[in-house]
Amino acid sequence: MPGHDGRLLVYALVDQAVLRWTQGRPGDPEWLGPDVVPAPDVTRLVVAQGGNRYAHLLGRRVREGHDGRLAVDFVYAIQYQAGRPMSEWREVGSPQTAKSQQLPGVPAAAVDTAGALHVFAPTADGRIALRREDANGRWERWLDLGASAALDTPAAAVASTGRVELLAPGRAGLMTWCQGAPGAAPERGQDFPVAALPGSVTGLETSAGRITWYLTDVHNGGIVAVRAGEWPVPLGGDPGDGRHAALATLLDGHPCTVLAHRAADGGVVLGVCPAEDERGGVWWTETGVACLGDPALARDAQGRVVVLVVTTDGELALARQTGDPGLVLGDWIRI
Repeated sequence: MPGHDGRLLVYALVDQAVLRWTQGRPGDPEWLGPDVVPAPDVTRLVVAQGGNRYAHLLGRRVREGHDGRLAVDFVYAIQYQAGRPMSEWREVGSPQTAKSQQLPGVPAAAVDTAGALHVFAPTADGRIALRREDANGRWERWLDLGASAALDTPAAAVASTGRVELLAPGRAGLMTWCQGAPGAAPERGQDFPVAALPGSVTGLETSAGRITWYLTDVHNGGIVAVRAGEWPVPLGGDPGDGRHAALATLLDGHPCTVLAHRAADGGVVLGVCPAEDERGGVWWTETGVACLGDPALARDAQGRVVVLVVTTDGELALARQTGDPGLVLGDWIRI
């Protein structure tokens, strides 16, 4: 993701520590790091960014209690400036009581246009709770969103209008929530009759105020795009079990959506289509590179599309868009 000064930042959770790489200069091929930030007992990491480009790192922390039971809560830290130290980890808490036998799942995070962090926590009994910062930066109480039969790993996105939206896979399909106005409580939106693979969903603003969600359909194994007010659009493909990456950019002067995922065979696959015209077809391209985990997409300080992956031997590698028409990537560079 781009930092406040245009330099790209990369975060990875490895063995109870966050590794951070920082681009040497905006658009530069050289990178600094990795810097090691201890993250004791953090087992999952979500990174969200607001308009001020502060990076909010939200971790799910799993510890063994005095009675031998596992206790799960959430902690967060903030990266204000690229290359500078992060804040200390602070507690967000948990929507469940310490006596509960049920543990919350992997959360989603979003930062609205006012800079307030929103934490969406799924519970083991199928609910989703929201905790967010108020206008003064204080944490509000946990708010039950009224979900039922929600599965693990929801996804959140923020529109340029300031509204935060949420999509959660459920046993009966996809559930959505959206704010009627910036800062308002999220309300239930349109449901979709698609069974999403938990952990595969990502959201992207594809036009002003409109979020499109990309996910893997567990029934046919292909990729699907869903957007409020429209029928789901199948995109084909043979993705693996990870999350899709999505990026809005201009290609040859036209607004386009770039997608990336790890295929079932481990290879990195890119897709391109005109913004909100998935029905016209997505042009899929195999990169010839295999990866571990999920690929990431970003635009650098020159506006070039950057694809970043963890190679099968555990190293970071990236490829940048060249100046050729369309989306053509240059050579892969090891960081």
